[in-house]
Amino acid sequence: MRNFVRPIVLAAALALAATPAIAQSQNADLARLFEEERAFVYREDPLSATSAGVHQYDDRLPSVTPESQARQLRANQDFLTRLRAIDRASLSRQEQVSYDLFDFMVGERVRLARYDEWRLPLNSDSGFYSEILLLDDLQAPRTVRDYENYIARLNDIPRYFNEQIANMRQGVRDGFTLPREIIGGVAQVIGGFRYENAEAMGLYAPFANFPATVPEGERARLREAGRAAIAERVIPAFDSFRTFFETEYAPRARLSIAAQRLPNGRAYYADLVRYFTTVPDATPRDVHALGLREVARIRAAMEAEMRAAGFQGTFAEFLTFLRTDPQFYATTPEQLLREAAWITREIDAQMPNFFGRIPRRPYTVRPVPAEIAANYTAGRYNGGRLDQAGEYWVNTFALNTRPLYVLPSLTAHEAAPGHHTQISLARELENLPAFRGTFYPHAFGEGWGLYAERLGEEMGIYHTPYQRFGRLTYEMWRACRLVVDTGMHSMGWSRQRALDYLAANTALSTHEIRTEIDRYIGWPGQALAYKVGELRIVALRQRAEAALGERFDIRAFHDAVLANGGVTLPVLERQIDDYIAAARAG
Repeated sequence: MRNFVRPIVLAAALALAATPAIAQSQNADLARLFEEERAFVYREDPLSATSAGVHQYDDRLPSVTPESQARQLRANQDFLTRLRAIDRASLSRQEQVSYDLFDFMVGERVRLARYDEWRLPLNSDSGFYSEILLLDDLQAPRTVRDYENYIARLNDIPRYFNEQIANMRQGVRDGFTLPREIIGGVAQVIGGFRYENAEAMGLYAPFANFPATVPEGERARLREAGRAAIAERVIPAFDSFRTFFETEYAPRARLSIAAQRLPNGRAYYADLVRYFTTVPDATPRDVHALGLREVARIRAAMEAEMRAAGFQGTFAEFLTFLRTDPQFYATTPEQLLREAAWITREIDAQMPNFFGRIPRRPYTVRPVPAEIAANYTAGRYNGGRLDQAGEYWVNTFALNTRPLYVLPSLTAHEAAPGHHTQISLARELENLPAFRGTFYPHAFGEGWGLYAERLGEEMGIYHTPYQRFGRLTYEMWRACRLVVDTGMHSMGWSRQRALDYLAANTALSTHEIRTEIDRYIGWPGQALAYKVGELRIVALRQRAEAALGERFDIRAFHDAVLANGGVTLPVLERQIDDYIAAARAG
């Protein structure tokens, strides 16, 4: 017996001694994988590199050829294989979070790559062409070298546009295009990209006002090179794209609006539903049913606020009143922007009562760029570069369609405590893989934005029944998205049926209803993220409140939700369960 036991004990001791070394090797493999993936992403997508503060590729734009797409797919498949060769159980808790998020991020790239989405590089309100208009803000050149890189990138625009046009031509051949029913709005935006001279483009702004860090003796040379790049390269590229879109693409746009009518469309839309909700077993039919339940619940709350406002007519009459009465609309863009700015200050005063961690990064309020405003949403957050203030964009186009009573909700969603808070805190995370700083799963990101609107109730930013109704109409809008997106893309709904549904259930203006429905048609599945994510966050808060009772701290809960930056909903659930367990332990 003695001789039999000793080898077992010795083997066990050797195994225990080897375990830390194995774990250390696994940790090193994981860290190396994360670093190599980011390095590859930055090489392949120089715009992402610039946004992340990596400036070695500032002189170029991405390559988007089919060969580049194939190269990226092979790399992503390799990253995934390497990840799954690592023993997840041997990792620390935080490393397991990174593992799971990387698995989702890269896994979804591989899954969606089979649909060749590069054939459709635009949607109803934006695309590769509109992103180019933000290059001056993105690069914000400060030195002579910065300016030279910026000029080189401007000169690269024709090559980049030509590759995108070639991809869109492939989409035309394959029937993978925007639907004809929304082409009019897209053509209106693209048709507006006409410039008489270089100075008329926003991209010229860095040459009109040089920072003190650029020597006087260099400015004339840089200005002339910049003017030439815009006049001789950029403007002709936009002209060429506009001509292609109007004469070649628009007439050949597909007749159906449904994503499931695209090549391999049923599988494609099913995968988009899972991707945008980050729920592995989500289906279009289940999401549609959830939307119908939420619409019924929110409608009752809206009717209660209508009565609180003293309105005696029908719900439909109240919607007409809200859409047409001048008291609810700004008369100048400056008035709308000032109102939005005031709401941001009101919210900022409440932030310490609801968050233990508040972003160090400031943000400002700006109008949506005029070139894209006509077909753009009411507002959006632009995170920009890591070293710049965030921007809360407010759409000042068609002021009679931008009601003031929804402005508190819009502000809470796009600025603080919504996207600005969430995105800025993610960028402040330390000692985590670089991909975590900008990882943005839509259900969490947009779910948090919608939850932030609800949180505005507790912050006291809704002062009248009209503003509270505005908050509810925004929530109803997101519930309707679950119904109309799945309805149009998988259940045979027409565009008109979706327009009528949104008009009957929300106080959104007719203009905004059109731009929104066209957005859902042009960007299938994304609209599902908001409500699905918000409902999960609300449910997790209720779970924490029930489990902790008087020990529940709203500041600690919000810090726990945002503690890891952008996460999938399954990861968030584990994250909050850990927070509850830690809070119970005191």
